[in-house]
Amino acid sequence: MLSIPDIAMKQPLYGVIFFLWFFYIITVITSGCAQIGVVSGGPQDTMPPLLIRATPDNKTVQFSGNKIVLNFNEYIDVQEIQANVIVSPYPKSFPAISNNLKTITIRLKDSLLPNTTYNINFGNAVKDINEGNIYKNLSYTFSTGKFIDSCELSGKVILAETGKTDSTLWALLYRNATDTDVRTKKPTYITKVKSDGTFHFKYLPSDRYKIYALKDGDGNKYYSSKAEVFAFYDNEIQIPSNAMGPVLYAYAEKKPSSNLPPVTEKKKEEKKLLYQTNLIAFKQELTDSLQITFNKPIQKLISDSIIITDTNYQKQIINNITIDSSRKVVSISKVWQPDQLLYLIISKKSVEDSNGISLSKSDTIRFTTKQIEEYGSLQLTFKNLDLTKKPILQFVQGETIKFRFPLTNNVWTNTLMTPGEFEIRILYDTNNNGVWDAGKYETKTQPERVISIPEKIAIKSDWTNEREIIL
Repeated sequence: MLSIPDIAMKQPLYGVIFFLWFFYIITVITSGCAQIGVVSGGPQDTMPPLLIRATPDNKTVQFSGNKIVLNFNEYIDVQEIQANVIVSPYPKSFPAISNNLKTITIRLKDSLLPNTTYNINFGNAVKDINEGNIYKNLSYTFSTGKFIDSCELSGKVILAETGKTDSTLWALLYRNATDTDVRTKKPTYITKVKSDGTFHFKYLPSDRYKIYALKDGDGNKYYSSKAEVFAFYDNEIQIPSNAMGPVLYAYAEKKPSSNLPPVTEKKKEEKKLLYQTNLIAFKQELTDSLQITFNKPIQKLISDSIIITDTNYQKQIINNITIDSSRKVVSISKVWQPDQLLYLIISKKSVEDSNGISLSKSDTIRFTTKQIEEYGSLQLTFKNLDLTKKPILQFVQGETIKFRFPLTNNVWTNTLMTPGEFEIRILYDTNNNGVWDAGKYETKTQPERVISIPEKIAIKSDWTNEREIIL
């Protein structure tokens, strides 16, 4: 068998091809230019802009001008100035803020107060143009007096109804104020509440203050509507103070009303009286009433004409039959036995609407009660639970309170829990009316407090869960 070199020697044409191929391979191996790829531009810039000079200098005292210039090490952009920039003390007229290339120019419109420390915080407004890296909480401070005020105040705001926090709230600080100032005047100092509910005021003078929190629905920065989420602290605060930071509980005294006109849709009125039940797959919960919901309000209800029987048509004991305030939902309360086949019998004359229309016919619905194994068992042991405040245990999914149970002991057990994932809350129902009550600023009544447990609990059917909860 001939090798490639032998073939190249015997056949001139093959020899030429071989040497051209050999020369190409050597060239590719020995030359870096033979690689194909994209030229690297180096690592991505992740550094925010750097403030290299301020005119006048940051923390200047005896400030008397109205113009401030900030210079950066790279091209910057300033966005959403009104939403991000906070000026303290709160000005009557917001300063004019502009940027050009590597410079921010601030022109003050208000006359400055004597012997006062001012702070301008840019929040997340400043970032570089190329990569969008944010210069977080860029701050410029100056004083019209001989020194920079150095007092601080930190605290926290919690939504009273849910026990959670809200970063859209503002903390408001009023200096030497009356109780009515928060309704008619803008605050002396203002700062944003962070996502964890905390807030922090800096560069405060020593004095007495009233503190509030507000979700500013109309943008005027004071409490002008009972539909706004609002919080107040009971006592005036002396700064500086060694006291713990105040905790405020926010609430809305009234539900916000929509300014949009109601949508009126002309529907064809259903003449027949129709209904549906809350049975799912014809199964009845052991822990709930059986509900019958009608399409029109019921004027007349004959309770004796709605019965429940067993398979032998023996009438079962019903504790109560009630109708709700809408007069559309009839609830049948009964002690349900597990895994039982039953019949719901509704006579055609059992209900009538306002026009005297009754059901078109009597009806019989066959259903079964759930089995014990379809439920989970749960035991909760509470630490630091204040039983004197009438605590109510709430199981919440989304925005809906699915179940609520009054607590009379530090250990709570339920063997018939509906499976699912729930958030747990504790409502301190101080007036013992079974529901959460908002506060009222006029009478200095604080809202009822709800404690939210951070970790959700998953309840599985035919499964026992035990949890210790430290409040």
